[in-house]
Amino acid sequence: MSVREPVIALGALLGAAILWSAVSPLVERPRFLRRNFRGSSIPTAAGVVVMIVVAAGSLMAWIRPESFEVRSRWAAASLILAVAFGILGLIDDLSGQAGGGGFRGHLLALARGRLTTGMLKLMGGGVVSLVAAYLVLPDGSVVDWIRAGLLVALSANLANLFDRAPLRTTKVAVLWLLALVPFARGSELLAGVLAVGASLGLAPWEGREKLMAGDTGANVVGASLGLSAVLALGPVGQWITLGLVGALNLISERVSFSRVIAGNRVLSALDRLARLRP
Repeated sequence: MSVREPVIALGALLGAAILWSAVSPLVERPRFLRRNFRGSSIPTAAGVVVMIVVAAGSLMAWIRPESFEVRSRWAAASLILAVAFGILGLIDDLSGQAGGGGFRGHLLALARGRLTTGMLKLMGGGVVSLVAAYLVLPDGSVVDWIRAGLLVALSANLANLFDRAPLRTTKVAVLWLLALVPFARGSELLAGVLAVGASLGLAPWEGREKLMAGDTGANVVGASLGLSAVLALGPVGQWITLGLVGALNLISERVSFSRVIAGNRVLSALDRLARLRP
């Protein structure tokens, strides 16, 4: 990773902050308000700002790949993932449906003839992730595409699982991106850099509980980091990361991450870091 990525992250941060400042009055309406973990009504789906920033940055990179020193296929995949996961997350955020109880809950609802917005997101996100995998690995095998697609899709879901308290997903995303830095040889981290930068741009408001990024933001952040992992890591690294991400997804079916964090002094302190009660 060169000096270019921090500059891109700063641009995404400023872009998200400016965009939210402009649109926040428009979303302070009952249609966009949801109760947060304290029971306060605040705007949800502010993550649409993350979607727009990542999509705009990816579009610029696709149009002028030489300026970003990135392959056009990588930028196209980032653009498709941002728009698709952002829209799917927005549908879920605004639907008003209660959580489906994880994978099992969505599958049980489907077996009873009811398609939850969460299940729609899982199916749609899976298809889009496979498309993105093919774009970035055009010479890969079916196994390569499935591995990469699963990594992207499960990363998106994992980021959403952490989105249960202000700034939690953003903090996890920063650590995730930093963990990938040693493996990047060029612009493999573009999508993740854009997503994390945009999330940090919303942090001053999220930390004061003035907004919720929602599924819209968390899914875009997770999918972008999943794509960055696919590009930065070789097959072995992807398998290891997929195993870790997949295991955390499965564990969440039985274990509450919030309860684990609350029960650990260090994790609890990190979770509260930079959060200011309104």
